[in-house]
Amino acid sequence: MLAMTPWVRKLLIANIVMFLVGYLMPPLYAALSFYPPAILVRPWTLVSYMFLHAGLWHLLFNMIGLYFFGPRVEDRIGAKGFLWLYFLSGLGAALFHLVFSRQYPVVGASGAVYGVLLAFAMYWPRERIYLWGILPIEAWLLATLLVFGSLYAGVNPSMDSRTAHFAHLGGLAFAFVFIKWWGWRKGAGKRAFNKELHSDASPTGIMGDRLATARWKGIVLDSLHELNRGEVVRLLAKVESEGAGNLRPSERQFLDRMSAD
Repeated sequence: MLAMTPWVRKLLIANIVMFLVGYLMPPLYAALSFYPPAILVRPWTLVSYMFLHAGLWHLLFNMIGLYFFGPRVEDRIGAKGFLWLYFLSGLGAALFHLVFSRQYPVVGASGAVYGVLLAFAMYWPRERIYLWGILPIEAWLLATLLVFGSLYAGVNPSMDSRTAHFAHLGGLAFAFVFIKWWGWRKGAGKRAFNKELHSDASPTGIMGDRLATARWKGIVLDSLHELNRGEVVRLLAKVESEGAGNLRPSERQFLDRMSAD
């Protein structure tokens, strides 16, 4: 697990503080909860509900998920991308709840945290996660079980109606769309850059390799996480000894991403 990242730390603190505030001030808790029939008079609850929790175990479960999965995701997509992922997942959860379970109020960061967990599974699908610290399960399988479990519980009237199962699905759905869009957006920039470097004006790609190498050498190593820093150093040494033309496409893309951040 990576060291704590800035926005994961801030979100953990915000959720804990708001849990205590809601516990001490029940009227404020009610005013910040998301209740679909009141959305037109309390539109802020589409966001504020994410920082409230129905009990200590509800809070603990969500914060454990954010603590373990959030730092690597934030490190991977950056602070801006992580915030978009978190809040869009939470908003998606509220909208799904509005459509499918509008008769019940809802609180909690579950939709947002489920979105973070799905992003983790999409980036590191074979990573092993130990449930309750004992049972190993790969990230892709855990995410799949969450999707089908939430769907089954949502359509099955015999399941606990107090749990916002469709909200969980909304968080997962919005996270999936966002991560796909984020990858496409990053990829579009790389594709445009590569097209420019390997245009007809430089058919062999030699000038493109020289320009790319100069740009990669300008990466500020001190600003990178230690894992990314080590990989950049290794790849720059490979470029120095073997030439940029011997890099694999994934290695070039990594250096491009590090130089663009």
